[in-house]
Amino acid sequence: MSGDRGGWLVEGLGPLEVRGEARVGRLLIAHGAGAGQDSALMVALRETLAEEGVQTLAIEFGYMQRMRREARRRPPPRIDLLVDELAYWCDTVTHPELAPLWLGGKSMGGRAASLFAARDQAVGLVLCGYPFHPPRRPESLRLAHWPLLACPTLVVQGSRDPFGTREELAGHALPEVVRVHWLEDGDHDWKPRRASGRDQRQLIAEAAGVIAAFMAGPA
Repeated sequence: MSGDRGGWLVEGLGPLEVRGEARVGRLLIAHGAGAGQDSALMVALRETLAEEGVQTLAIEFGYMQRMRREARRRPPPRIDLLVDELAYWCDTVTHPELAPLWLGGKSMGGRAASLFAARDQAVGLVLCGYPFHPPRRPESLRLAHWPLLACPTLVVQGSRDPFGTREELAGHALPEVVRVHWLEDGDHDWKPRRASGRDQRQLIAEAAGVIAAFMAGPA
């Protein structure tokens, strides 16, 4: 799992796609609730991270694999079950002779990674489009476990993300280990409005550069 690119079927867990060389580090990345690793955002993000020297290990949760087999949509299971599934993946791909494994993901995948880190600790977290609250319910924050985070944590968030806008989060104090990088005018999938003069690819490139620099640590 130290090579540039490859795909494996891990018995009992499912597909694992590795992309890029770990010049900066290794990042196990999970997907969001409704779209798997083949979504346009996830594919482009992994490609761009590889260019920045971040090796990504893309996993899919069991319910998403079942959706593919049955060709029908299914809701994800309880988040604690996904955390347990993520723990099995971490045990499988962590190796003392490889670079330390960072955890992260898009939306629900990032939430599961943060819950895992709060419970079992992690080297670091990269949370893309974090679901701070359900859309249109900013009072229902999903931050109860965040005071337990002890590792460097980067949140990359579109400033218009309905799961947590810049304005909605302005009044909330986050733990000192957390840094939030705002992608100007981006939505939950980092798509800006045409009037912004930018496109999704540019925001993905910005995000990948910020992620690589954060994982590299202080200069």
